[in-house]
Amino acid sequence: MVLQVIGATWMAARMVSLVMLSSALAQGRDTPEMYVYQRRSDCFEFNGTHRFLERYVYNREVYVQFDSAVGSFTAETQLGEITAQKWNRWKGFLELRRSAVDTVCRHNYELDEGFTLKRRVQPRVNVSPSKKRPLQHHNLLVCHVTDFYPGDIRVRWFLNGKEETDGVVSTNLIRNGDWTYQILVVLETIPQQGDVYTCHVEHPSLDRPVTVEWKAQSDSARTKMLTGVGGFVLGLTSLVASFVLHLRNQRGKKTSGKHWYHLPTVLSSLLL
Repeated sequence: MVLQVIGATWMAARMVSLVMLSSALAQGRDTPEMYVYQRRSDCFEFNGTHRFLERYVYNREVYVQFDSAVGSFTAETQLGEITAQKWNRWKGFLELRRSAVDTVCRHNYELDEGFTLKRRVQPRVNVSPSKKRPLQHHNLLVCHVTDFYPGDIRVRWFLNGKEETDGVVSTNLIRNGDWTYQILVVLETIPQQGDVYTCHVEHPSLDRPVTVEWKAQSDSARTKMLTGVGGFVLGLTSLVASFVLHLRNQRGKKTSGKHWYHLPTVLSSLLL
């Protein structure tokens, strides 16, 4: 979650850093030449209840933290005992942390909820074999589901209406970098003539599952189908060309009167 930190927080953070360093010196410890100081702020939401947790880390160790569920600073190490006592007495800073559950967590949750928790983008589904191979040979069918959000998705393979579980391998969710995901679910199989494979996709953005079919057919059957389609298109093109020529010829004739042509009659004469 992206946090919008209110202006006074930054000044308070700088003051907190100075207090932390002074606490270490007050306990008689030598400040190392190299050290890491971090402040980590987290927001949590569950069933409408918000929680703000801020942890202060010194050399990878949390030494003091503030939890909105507690309402005060608590020491996690000996180093944090004096710091927690000072910050709990620092009323302005303590009240700032207490109010962060509303000014930071709840505020940003309401801003981001529509784009994150309520965001819905429908998936696009494509099915194809990994390689062009003849039937009755080992092959991999790939169901590529992409451009969906959120990441909760269920992809299943069916063969002739029966779910296939053996030979199914899936990748992890792949982030596209634009708040969408993609995933590949592969079925290892030996296609037979007439088999119908179906990729079945369920996602929160869909009112009903999306199904995409892939039918196993031989190259000869595919060639016959393409030939038939090509013949139909060629015949239709020839028919249109003949009709256009016929109209041009009729218009070119010198007649004394005007002639009107009925389109169905002309087409019938061309087909005979």
